Amino acid sequence: MRSPLNVVIVGGGIGGLFAANALKAQGLQVAIYEQAPAIGEVGAGVFLTPNSVRHLQRIGLEPAVEKWGARVGHGSHYFRHDGAPIAPVQVTDSAGWNATFGMHRADLVEMLAGALPPGTVHPGHRATGFDQDGKLARVSFANGASAEADIVIAADGIHSELRPYVFAASQPVFSGSVAYRGLVAHERVPDWPTDRWQMWLGKGRHFLAFPVRAGKLINYVGFVPTDEEMKESWTAPGDPEVLRQAFAGWDPRIHQLLGEVRTTFRWALYDREPLPVWTKQRLSLLGDAAHPMLPHLGQGANQSIEDGIALATILARADATTAPSALLAYEQLRRERVAQVQRGARENGLRYDSAYSDLGVRDAEITAHAAFRKRLYDHDVVPDAQAAAAALVG
Repeated sequence: MRSPLNVVIVGGGIGGLFAANALKAQGLQVAIYEQAPAIGEVGAGVFLTPNSVRHLQRIGLEPAVEKWGARVGHGSHYFRHDGAPIAPVQVTDSAGWNATFGMHRADLVEMLAGALPPGTVHPGHRATGFDQDGKLARVSFANGASAEADIVIAADGIHSELRPYVFAASQPVFSGSVAYRGLVAHERVPDWPTDRWQMWLGKGRHFLAFPVRAGKLINYVGFVPTDEEMKESWTAPGDPEVLRQAFAGWDPRIHQLLGEVRTTFRWALYDREPLPVWTKQRLSLLGDAAHPMLPHLGQGANQSIEDGIALATILARADATTAPSALLAYEQLRRERVAQVQRGARENGLRYDSAYSDLGVRDAEITAHAAFRKRLYDHDVVPDAQAAAAALVG
């Protein structure tokens, strides 16, 4: 019997926490090291789609998603800025399976962290260095600690400390937009529907709203252009009045919702060019550390979850000797898929911000985009990951 692989994950966000759950489900030894003093998330929404919910199902977390999420259905719609309807939103895969949920990020993080055995997560550990030899990988931390494992997975976000140990350092690409985001209690807008995802599209900006926390909260995001490059941050305070002015003259429903906003946060939108390399021997990247993307397909968290299940499926058949080859197989399986999603998110942002001389063309593309969404949601990475794992040992 070979001993199970020992894996260290750097980063305790959605990608790292899901990967740990998926690896544990395959019998691997896992420890997460997170720089924050405690696992947690600021108040914001995340959208889960069928291509990731099927993997949350696989590790037994579908009941928690059903409890904490807010399923959105066929009333979901795209509108012009004044409220004129454009097209329905694709909320199912090709088989008609509706597994699209608005989730509060804090609920998703708590759900994933709570499913792990006590002691799996080590907060207060900021990675500062990495080295490896032929047999082991080591991470060093700012507090003087270090951790050793057969494999290290960097799931530490767009500003990953460990990415430069895999590929030459590069700068994130600023999109020219910032997102104002926050939450409004549904009781303050009781007429707001809690069963749909809605987006309004206008010149240079767009506005999104969907329910989270079983419909108790409405998550909103207002995307607006800016000439000011901000540090990529989830928690920079914004001015609610500036947000309201950005959408003045839009659909009265937006005015109603923004009239209830008391605090808001500004999030500068960055991504990176797709990386040609994710892996160096016993170190590999996952989630935003590998493929930060703009939010215009709602796929950042979903692609991180796909990464995690693919990684766990392949490593389940590996041992300490074959682990570097397994990481290369994981990279090969995932890299082009997420590069396509990264590019698709950029393209969709141009549609959403109405960068068209003829809005009829834009509206036709939004309508046709349902076919792309179906292909995105149909994807199940596990069979291909199983085949890659079998090839390693075959």
